Amino acid sequence: MYFLQTIESQSNVSMVLFFGTLGMLVLAIGLIAFIVFHQRKVIKYQQQLQFMEEEKQQILLNASIRWQEEERQRIAADLHDDAGPLLATARLYLNDNLVNLDIASQLQSISSAKHIIDDTIQLIRNISHSLMPPTLKNFGLESAVSDLFQKINGSGAINASCKFHNYKERLLPQVELLIFRVTQELVNNILKHSSASFINLSQNITDNKFYIRLNHDGKGITQSDFEKMNKSSVGLGLKNIMSRMKVLEGNVNFERDPSQTFFKVTLEMPLSIEPNV
Repeated sequence: MYFLQTIESQSNVSMVLFFGTLGMLVLAIGLIAFIVFHQRKVIKYQQQLQFMEEEKQQILLNASIRWQEEERQRIAADLHDDAGPLLATARLYLNDNLVNLDIASQLQSISSAKHIIDDTIQLIRNISHSLMPPTLKNFGLESAVSDLFQKINGSGAINASCKFHNYKERLLPQVELLIFRVTQELVNNILKHSSASFINLSQNITDNKFYIRLNHDGKGITQSDFEKMNKSSVGLGLKNIMSRMKVLEGNVNFERDPSQTFFKVTLEMPLSIEPNV
């Protein structure tokens, strides 16, 4: 009897060991399967993120290319539509028949041609200024932005003010131009779409970062709105802003003040940067 009980006890132990081992094996297989499945999900998620980032970069690149192409087309149109006819007219006054005219007629033709050439020079100067504003080139970002806001304020349509707090040394010319163009685009959007009664700009430097902040009390957008518009086919101006900020290795943030009384736009970029422009 004792012998049978011993055999039965050993059989029970063997069964327990067998099922325990089997359970641990199933658990190990399940754990491995979970890890593999989870790893695949992580890889798939990372691939999706990479695809979205590449898509975003392509959108910004396309926006930058479109902006450059629009600038070229605008300059070409100005030269073709305005400068071309002026020079053609001046050429008429200075034709081969000029030497056959009397002195009075020659002087009149030369004077007319001179006035037309002067107008053409002024036109080309204006085109040049639109590419690099002389105030920005000669006196820096603070003077150029202040001049822009003085002109806006002088219109009487909106109360515009700006303040640079610690702009002691000029940035690289191409950096100043990009910051000015972004500021210009933001201000133009506010003037066109917000119906604001005031717009305020402030500049400061903190922790080796350059900040420009715009506040206004009109209709505005938040960061989520900005990101949605950047992913859509509309809002080319906003895409241009984003592409320029990418060149500056900076960020732009749109938000509504907690008081719900005005909107804020913040430009943040490293103080030391040599953009590839």
